[in-house]
Amino acid sequence: MIANRGFLPDGFDRRLTPARPDLAAESLQGIVAAQLYVAPRRMRVRSEVVALRAEPHPEAGMDTQALFGERIDIYEIDIEGWAWGQLARDRYVGYMAADDLTNDVAEAEATHRILAPRTFIYPARNIKSPPISALPMNALVHVMDDDGTFARLREGFVQQRHLALLDVTTSDFVSVAERFLHAPYLWGGKTWLGLDCSGLIQIALQAAGVEAPRDTDMQAAQLGAPLAIDDLSRLQRGDLVFWKGHVGVMRDAQTLLHANGYFMQVTSEPLQEARARIAASSSGDVTAVRRF
Repeated sequence: MIANRGFLPDGFDRRLTPARPDLAAESLQGIVAAQLYVAPRRMRVRSEVVALRAEPHPEAGMDTQALFGERIDIYEIDIEGWAWGQLARDRYVGYMAADDLTNDVAEAEATHRILAPRTFIYPARNIKSPPISALPMNALVHVMDDDGTFARLREGFVQQRHLALLDVTTSDFVSVAERFLHAPYLWGGKTWLGLDCSGLIQIALQAAGVEAPRDTDMQAAQLGAPLAIDDLSRLQRGDLVFWKGHVGVMRDAQTLLHANGYFMQVTSEPLQEARARIAASSSGDVTAVRRF
């Protein structure tokens, strides 16, 4: 395989463009140069959570994660079992293990999403039965039927109260982010088991029906409306505060909630304390504030 760094024309982002020097999506023919153009093959993530990497080897850094039920357009599966493609949800491009994917997209069309930070799949309608696996918040599932307590999936049974219909969203995305307080920090992570600053914002907004981009620079450019950064005395709950490579959300006018590498977890602290500490680092001072 050939990595797709350093050859894309100006205006094309490697993270969002399914193109390499040797292979690209057929939709990019005549736009991006490649040796071969192919049609996508729509597949579905069948594992709880899957790492999406910039390079096709297990030592490569994790750019982001794909959650159970997410769709991905695959352009190649190599002989070593690496699938290269683009996530349908946030358009991120990368490599993942093909064993974590399945073809049964139409048969398992999502009807619900996971509402709880994490929920178990049981082999029977009995919480005392040993769980088969678990699913993270915003995983997409196909509910076959339910009895008011348990919902039946093809994979097993989950608590009905941990599910929400796809079109049912929360009006307060900050309350979702607050449920991850003290969750461990993980670069590229998007689940209760580990998440980073922009991952926290993305999953909280998805629960509110907003399909947010993945990384901080994308979020700072696309989410909400910009506010002046010369006076941060009038911030309110839900405002997003950005630094170079970092983002947090305001719980109120003074308190910032953010996943951060300093404490290695999701923390809540006075904005001014976080701002002073971050300003002394390579991220510098606040670069943007966005309001919905």
